[in-house]
Amino acid sequence: MIVLEIGKLAGNKLKKTILDKIEHFRSDVLVPAGPGEDSAVIDLGDYLLVVSSDPITGAEKNAGYLAVNVACNDIAAAGAEPFGIQVVLLLPPRLGEKRAEKMMEEIVNTAAAMNIEVLGGHTEITDLVQKPIITVTAMGRAVREELTSSSAAEAGDILYISKGMGIEGSYILASDYREHLIEKGVSSETIVKLDGYLELLSVLAESRIARKNGVKAMHDVTEGGVYGAVTEMAAASQLGFIIEKDNFKLIPEVEEVCRKLDLDPAALISSGSMLMAAPPEIDLKSIFAENELEIIRVGRMIKEGNYMEANGVKKEFEAPEKDELWKFIEKNHK
Repeated sequence: MIVLEIGKLAGNKLKKTILDKIEHFRSDVLVPAGPGEDSAVIDLGDYLLVVSSDPITGAEKNAGYLAVNVACNDIAAAGAEPFGIQVVLLLPPRLGEKRAEKMMEEIVNTAAAMNIEVLGGHTEITDLVQKPIITVTAMGRAVREELTSSSAAEAGDILYISKGMGIEGSYILASDYREHLIEKGVSSETIVKLDGYLELLSVLAESRIARKNGVKAMHDVTEGGVYGAVTEMAAASQLGFIIEKDNFKLIPEVEEVCRKLDLDPAALISSGSMLMAAPPEIDLKSIFAENELEIIRVGRMIKEGNYMEANGVKKEFEAPEKDELWKFIEKNHK
């Protein structure tokens, strides 16, 4: 028996094990399940319905807040506005009623603040899980002219990310593994600042700016970090890429955590960052600067081949199969 690795199923294994089994397709599904695509798009005539599901498994504190934002970020990456969510909660008996209630309050309050309705779902207490598992299915509405997808990137497009790298991963580390960070020498000032990263996890603002200024390809930066997001966008678009490591710019708190824990920030989960592919003629940096949001150039799309460019040297590149957060958890907190 082949044992599966913990973490997100790698692209080639995902295709072979899951996606290649799907054989029935409908004409009204404009974007079906596929490599690099996190949302399905359904043509309902007057508008497009965008649907996406995401679980929260690597975090415990503020997991309800994370769950809503992560699922809705997929909707934003498709150029849509989220309007509703369904929630599946799988809870261990030891969790207790008060913690379960707090988790649901987080979900409801987060959704309400985003003008999103909780449409239902399923809640189950089971001793088959050790920690709570929250799966959120988000639904959004899109207009055809603003629809975006991972598969719409073109050779020559410049790749940008918003805000920075490792946002969600650094927040989870500071929130759930605070004592470990202190032992490794991460400053208390940095940990306090990382607590505030909870407010950075939505990419709805980036989506609204990008899709109204000609950006047709977006992908939220989740498991696998920047490396994973770029690889998935390239796979969806059937293109290659060059990651421009010399352009990387790290938020100081992320840099400190990753340096102290020996993590690669570009391979660390980063909900709160949006990967965008834009033609060179679109001055996306200036557009975002006018809206008081920072974006960072991280690479470019090419016709074929996957490369990393650093210090003027270009080498073949393959994204790590496992996110740095999962590596950390497996190594230090089995």
